[in-house]
Amino acid sequence: MTVESLRSPTAAQAQRAPTSEGVARAGAKIAALLPPTPLLPLELPSGATVWCKAESLQPIGAFKIRGAWHRLTDLDENERKRGVIGVSSGNHAQGVAWAARRLGIPATIVMPTDAPQVKLANTRALGAEVVLYDRPGGEDRDEVAARLVAERGATLVHAYADPWVIEGQGTVGIEIAAQMIADGLARAGGPPTRIVACCGGGGLSAGLALACPDAEIVPVEPEGWDDVRLSLETGEIQRVPADAPPTACDALQTPATRPINFAILKARCAYGVAVSPAEVRAAQNYAFDRLHLVLEPGGAAALAAVLAGTVPTDGRTAVTLTGGNVDAAAFAKVLASTG
Repeated sequence: MTVESLRSPTAAQAQRAPTSEGVARAGAKIAALLPPTPLLPLELPSGATVWCKAESLQPIGAFKIRGAWHRLTDLDENERKRGVIGVSSGNHAQGVAWAARRLGIPATIVMPTDAPQVKLANTRALGAEVVLYDRPGGEDRDEVAARLVAERGATLVHAYADPWVIEGQGTVGIEIAAQMIADGLARAGGPPTRIVACCGGGGLSAGLALACPDAEIVPVEPEGWDDVRLSLETGEIQRVPADAPPTACDALQTPATRPINFAILKARCAYGVAVSPAEVRAAQNYAFDRLHLVLEPGGAAALAAVLAGTVPTDGRTAVTLTGGNVDAAAFAKVLASTG
């Protein structure tokens, strides 16, 4: 694939639909930039094996680097000069900041005041300006971002409702499929029949559906924040209720999926599931004990559903471990818990 073929139409066509061809183009970009993250076999207590995609080992500790890189590298020169605006509790923030620093693009990230300190610190360390909003107080992050975009003429890089971001996240699926059919020891022997995905707004799940059209995609959300699950059940986009319970899965605290995501999810995902706080903690412990990986709560949600038996496995089931950006003190408490 030539450098010219990696270019797309102008970023002004921001309302285009994400495509499987776009995922492939993003995959070429990512392959030229980063090595594939490991796909690790994990034996469950039942004796079944699942295949865990360790996106927590990305340079920013999460898969979000993929969509950010695809989006920012497709900006034209004028757009790059005006900069980008992101909205995130921390993982997308770091992905955008990392890509922006590498490309010399000014980046501003709208982040909640209650975001994990490690995510706030890492985003600032990557050179991005951080603008805080009061999530517990009900301040609307999208309104804050829209105001900044209007004031600065910057490009909004949405965490999940952006065609480039969706395509970039889908490159996880390209790697999973290639790794599962690779020759050698302990490979699955065929592409994934099912991919269990941690889900916030649905960017990753939608991207996986485009990347792996023959696999069942199962979005997993925290209890009380399972708007995608409810949307799939009702056939219409549902919002998280105003009285949604607190959740440690800050990476999955999105108010609602968007039409660009739901159009794909509705066509490809038969159902979604929710996991409890105890199930998430158990998954964090299990991954640390068996895989020696540190997972943040949101990054462990998919594994939590598999361990709880909520999602079946068949020997070619892949599980996304999407992030590991957790405060040390919070993770120590998880390890000291009994589930």
